[in-house]
Order: sequence, then structure tokens, then C-alpha cells
Amino acid sequence: MKYTVHETAIVDDGAQIGEGTRIWHWVHICAGAKIGKGVSLGQNVFVGNKVVIGDQCKIQNNVSVYDNVTLGEGVFCGPSMVFTNVYNPRSLIERKNEYRNTDVKKGVTLGANCTIVCGVTIGEYAFIGAGAVINKDVPSYALMVGVPAKQIGWMSQYGEKLDLPLIGDGSVVCEHTGQKYSLENNVLNLDGE
Repeated sequence: MKYTVHETAIVDDGAQIGEGTRIWHWVHICAGAKIGKGVSLGQNVFVGNKVVIGDQCKIQNNVSVYDNVTLGEGVFCGPSMVFTNVYNPRSLIERKNEYRNTDVKKGVTLGANCTIVCGVTIGEYAFIGAGAVINKDVPSYALMVGVPAKQIGWMSQYGEKLDLPLIGDGSVVCEHTGQKYSLENNVLNLDGE
């Protein structure tokens, strides 16, 4: 075994887990889960059967990653944040055939206690503030806050707010990395990529 599992964790036979992954107290990983290398799963995390978690993700305590959720490389899931997989659940009505896919791209931060309503795509390096509710697609590098979430700015790959207009055109250099970002037609791009 090339990953670490706490004695209280349950890892069902068939789960695929990458090298260097750390699985902490009271985690449950279902048989169909695919988990990359160097992932950290905090206390009381649940990972469903139809879940893909990319390399180097960090999933903090009390997060359930339900079926049909895909996390790209380096996604951060803050404590007690929430994923859903049925848009309009009812206890007395079976809706497993209505699961909606949720796709969280590379480098995204999902703040503590935020909620991601199923069926959305969150673009690369977007930053979802603590407690926000995401119910529509999020552009790459967008800074989203509130209920329902609204975009209030742009974030760098480094995780700092960029001094750019919310809409329009412009460019800025990240103070920490020297990377240049260009905003054109309300789409933020990292120059050179």
C-alpha cells in the first residue's frame, strides 16, 4: 500500500487510490471512487462510487463528495462545504437516474461551508468564498461570494485578488509570481497559456 489510511477509515474493495494519499479518521471511500496521487482526505469525509478526485486535492473535514462529482488537480474543498447531485430531491421519490454532473476544474478553491448545486462547471482557479451558494457555471479565475453567489472580481493562480475590472478589458501582473493576466471580452486568460 503506497498511501496512508487511519484505522477508523473504511476503504471499500475496488477503490483506486494514488500514491502518497492520506486518508484520516472516519473517512468512507466507496468501491468505484478514483482518487489521485498526493490527496488529503480530512476527518469524516465521504467519497461516492462515481467520483473522480485529481492529484494533489485537499478535502477538509466533514465534506461529502457525492456521485457524479469530478475534481480536477489541486482542488481545495474547505471544511463542511457541500456538493449535491440531485437538483430537486424528495425523500419519497427515487431520483438516482437524475444525478447531474458537477465538474470542478484544476486549482479551484471551494471555501468553508459553501454549497455547490449539482450540474455546474467551475472553471480553473476560480475562488468560491466561504458560505457562497453556486447554482450556475463559474468562469475560470472568477471570485464568487454570496447567496446566490455573484462574481465580485478575479483571482490569480496564486490565490490573490487581481486589480482588474469585473467586465471589459485590461491586464495585470501578479505581484507574487510575475504572471501576466489579460481580460478580453470578459474572459480572463493567463498570458503564455
